[in-house]
Amino acid sequence: MTHSVEAGDVIRLAGVRETPLSVDEVYRAVGAPGAGGIALFAGTVRDHDHARAVSGLSYSAHPTVERELRAVMEKVAADHPVLRLAAVHRVGDLRIGDIAVIVAASSAHRAEAFDACRRLIDDLKAGVPIWKHQTFADGDDEWVGAC
Repeated sequence: MTHSVEAGDVIRLAGVRETPLSVDEVYRAVGAPGAGGIALFAGTVRDHDHARAVSGLSYSAHPTVERELRAVMEKVAADHPVLRLAAVHRVGDLRIGDIAVIVAASSAHRAEAFDACRRLIDDLKAGVPIWKHQTFADGDDEWVGAC
């Protein structure tokens, strides 16, 4: 379903940063007088993957990352009745427990906010050119495609 709201009015925060991310900043970005629901997802660095202990990781991004992020957000805005969207992702070295990504959506109703938020994180992970380099406790490492 396509909606007539202009993506530029809806996308309030879109970025990739080397500095720590703020849940409060993202929450404030999607607040709107007509919002009956705000859905927010924060992805954090966990201490394991594939049943292996993770000691740390690093994210890197293609130079077009912010353009690609905005394109994903524009598609979500076109397909969902959202009031506002926000998405930020970290790059660089992160520690266990650090926030790696935050996305949020506001809408008149909670179900629409949840649906848009889930679509935003899923499409970001599938299509935005960000890569994860994991280091395992045993010294092994691996690159993971678009995260």
